[in-house]
Amino acid sequence: MNVMKNMEAIFLAAAFLTGVTSVASAASENARERYDAQVSIQGKQMAVVRVTAKRLTAEEKARI
Repeated sequence: MNVMKNMEAIFLAAAFLTGVTSVASAASENARERYDAQVSIQGKQMAVVRVTAKRLTAEEKARI
């Protein structure tokens, strides 16, 4: 008989857990797709990272 009294709370808890798990599942799927997009290399070419920045002078290095 106690279950019937608390049916609303049980329903709300089940709905909340369903919502949380669906959001978490969608987020993990998006994260996997973003990771795959970053890691994929077209053909057999080597991935190259190009950094365009000025090198620090000796004076700037001394300040750091």
